[in-house]
Order: sequence, then structure tokens, then C-alpha cells
Amino acid sequence: MNDFTIILGNKNYSSWSLRSWLALKQTGVAFDEEVIPLYEAGSVTKLLAHSPAAKVPILKHGDLTVWDSLAICEYLAEQFPEACLWPTDTNERALARAISAEMHSGFVALRGDMSMDMRHSAPDHIPGPGVDADIMRISEIWNECRAAHSGTGDGPFLFGDFTIADAMFAPIASRFRTYGVDLDSVCADYVEAIHTWPAFVKWFEAGVIEPYVINW
Repeated sequence: MNDFTIILGNKNYSSWSLRSWLALKQTGVAFDEEVIPLYEAGSVTKLLAHSPAAKVPILKHGDLTVWDSLAICEYLAEQFPEACLWPTDTNERALARAISAEMHSGFVALRGDMSMDMRHSAPDHIPGPGVDADIMRISEIWNECRAAHSGTGDGPFLFGDFTIADAMFAPIASRFRTYGVDLDSVCADYVEAIHTWPAFVKWFEAGVIEPYVINW
């Protein structure tokens, strides 16, 4: 048994689980994982055995339990500073934290209307109220970050190299591909970078073959 265990929801659907899993994967530490299928009889009981919040993801490190995606990512950044889960530049780090928090609490219309479903393709989906505004704001964020980053590296992510901000927005990239969202070249390149990122590919491959189905 490894020191770290992460409790996850269905990989095909659980965007919040994906976020923390990607950050944990980036640290390079060995970890165990357990998938608890959501919205099934007994799901809440199983989750309560791990956390009083009864929500995924849940990170266990020894006797410590941490829940909530962003809290888990912050904890991992503290535990593994060498992984540079936040940008090293002060200004970039502040921006990365701000957009991660915005993702954490915002874009409710998009998240409700375009559920993450990696097995699904719906390019003819007609967005509901507020979704276009969310898409526009996300596009602004991605363009700003790609244009402004300077000290983190020359990689394809929001600040060059991977940061927690990329973990937070990776499920949005998945949604944009599922629902055939029309994007400018900067955002399209970023969606492609997420989908060819080895950690994301591994999650995606597991998600599309898992047997669990949620009928929303």
C-alpha cells in the first residue's frame, strides 16, 4: 500500500476527480486509487466512510484526509514543491491561483449544460442560457495566460509548463471537444495539448472503457 490514496468518482464523468488526479499524477509519487461509482445505491454510504462531505475527490495521506479538488491540489503543491504545481513567477502564480479559483466557483451554466462525458459526442448541441458567456470568458482566460506567461517554460499549457491551473481547466477542454465548441486557434491548440498530454490520455482511456453509466 502506498502512502497516498485518492478516492475518485466515475472517470468518464467526474470532472472534479480528474482535476486532483492530474495534479497528483504530476507529482510523480506512487499512489493507490479507488473509484466509487456515483449516483448509485450505496454511493453516499461508501463516500461517507472516507469523508463527512461525501463528495469526490478525497485524498488520503497517512492519517490525513483532504477533500475538495482545489484543497487537494494546494496540499500537493506544499508537499511536492519540486513538482512546481504553481508557477514559480510571483505574478504568474497569482494569476494561476485566481483563474483556478474562478474555475472552482464559476462557469455554472456551462458545467450544468455541458456535462463531462468522454464517451459522448454532441457537436449539434445547442447551448443553454449563459453558456456562451462562460465559453467567451474561458477563451479570454486561456488567451491571456498563453500571451502573458514568461517564466514557467515553453510548453503548451496555460503558463508554459503544467500547473494546477491546467488541472482545473482540463475538464473544460474535454467538454469543448465533446460538444464541438468553435474555438480560436489559441484555444484549439490548448485543447489539443490537453488531449495529447500523457496523464490525460491515461485517464481518458480508462474513462471510455469503464462500465459505469450515469443517466443524467
